[in-house]
Amino acid sequence: MAGEIPDLHATVRTGTGKGAARQARREGLVPGIVYGGGEDPVAINLPFNALLKRLKAGRFLSTLFNMKVDGMDDVRVICRSVQRDVVKDLPTHVDFMRLRRTSKVNLFIPVEFTDEKDCPGLKRGGVLTVVRPEVELVVTAGDIPEKVEISLAGLEINDHLSISMANLPEGSKPTIDRDFIIASISAPSGLAASSSGGEDEDEGSEEE
Repeated sequence: MAGEIPDLHATVRTGTGKGAARQARREGLVPGIVYGGGEDPVAINLPFNALLKRLKAGRFLSTLFNMKVDGMDDVRVICRSVQRDVVKDLPTHVDFMRLRRTSKVNLFIPVEFTDEKDCPGLKRGGVLTVVRPEVELVVTAGDIPEKVEISLAGLEINDHLSISMANLPEGSKPTIDRDFIIASISAPSGLAASSSGGEDEDEGSEEE
């Protein structure tokens, strides 16, 4: 199961339509709606500053949130749309969809590398170069993995680690069909520079 699912605090919005939405914005709130999950839609307001901070953090549309609304049970939601002001590019309305525990959702899951002590390439001075610190997976809302593990055991310098080598949690799969690269064991910068310099010297001597 995943670690902390971030909370998103909201209040029920009284009244609907453009008038209520404009009033919410004047009060430093962003109007929104929560729908789906076999229940009636609920109009909500979110604190502008808190929402903007979440948006700037990135991955907002692929993050599972625990929606906390006063007087209602907590519910897991994922954002499906953020409307923005065309001039200021600030959020003006947000749509959230409720998720059942069996719902499938796309989320970015962090990658953790294991067995560094058993990696010959690192022992020889190689450097782990990470291309994708997170991978996007299709997961079940009720069983979200905390991380994706991939072993470095037996890898040499210039070896690559692809998604097919990762220990994916049961019931999850990558959103990308091809076997993409996650990381590689690169040669030490000093060794690479030395090799490059040697080639240049050889070419120079041949020209002379």
